[in-house]
Amino acid sequence: MSQAGRALAHAFETGAPAPKRAFFLRAEAPPPLAGVDCEQSFRPEFLRLQRAGAAVVPRLDGSGYALGLVLLTKHKEENFANIARGWSLLEPGAGLVCAGANDDGAASLEKQAGKIFGLADTLSKFHCRVFRFARTDRTPPDYWQALTRLQPAGDGSWLSQPGIFSWDRVDDGSALLARYLPDDLAGHVADFGCGWGYLAREVLRRSSEIEHIDLIDAEYRAIEAARANITDPRARFHWLDLASEAPPAPYDAVICNPPFHTGRASTPSLGQQVIQAASRALKPGGRFYMVANRGLPYEPTLKAHFARFETLADNNKFRVTLAVR
Repeated sequence: MSQAGRALAHAFETGAPAPKRAFFLRAEAPPPLAGVDCEQSFRPEFLRLQRAGAAVVPRLDGSGYALGLVLLTKHKEENFANIARGWSLLEPGAGLVCAGANDDGAASLEKQAGKIFGLADTLSKFHCRVFRFARTDRTPPDYWQALTRLQPAGDGSWLSQPGIFSWDRVDDGSALLARYLPDDLAGHVADFGCGWGYLAREVLRRSSEIEHIDLIDAEYRAIEAARANITDPRARFHWLDLASEAPPAPYDAVICNPPFHTGRASTPSLGQQVIQAASRALKPGGRFYMVANRGLPYEPTLKAHFARFETLADNNKFRVTLAVR
């Protein structure tokens, strides 16, 4: 459990039943209250909540909740959106309780929320801030409410939303990889960690012999955005954790900008796990196109799981690699 989750649990009697109807956005297992409706769009946390017996969905809808909980993240716009969504889910007069780490800017957000809504209670614990306000006639700013919906991104021809990696622009690594993708991909292709669909749409635009492309991401919000961005009938969308769940098919090619997480030294990082998943999913002779920060130690993993690999581009920040199964 995160420090913010511990602080939030401290604000309640652990295991106490939720009053009437309650929700928990960006929920962690175990929830601080029993009988709460949990929302978790990140697949590994979603599965952990399921195993703990929590009632969890990737996106909550509705209204009329008597209490709301929001676990804040390090991303400012995502927090704005989640507070605005939480406010909209409450019945009039109901309270919204938010918790976040000081290192992630929770104290600053607490001050903003106080100016906008007025705060009923605050708590400082475990290097975190917990604050509560009630739903009155004071509404979230228009900008916060707009962030709850898909927004134009990149050159304006894309839609995205907070909570996705590089949600409002094409990241430099993906842009570099796109320049080195071939135009002869064919058969069944996959985009591991598809984000809001930039690389997959580039591949479909260039390679007419692709029969199907599976867009796979552990973040449900990314899948929502990718569906909005790619209407090509060859595209299929899958909300999966590639570190623990098998991809839906064997592939002729996989493209990937793996997640930037180093993990513990004794266990493979998420990026290494995705590389391993790609090697298992590729057919013999299948191609794997990857971009990654050049400082990440991925070469031993590539050497262990592929017949050969080569560097296609290196700009001193990112490296594009082609590996063959």
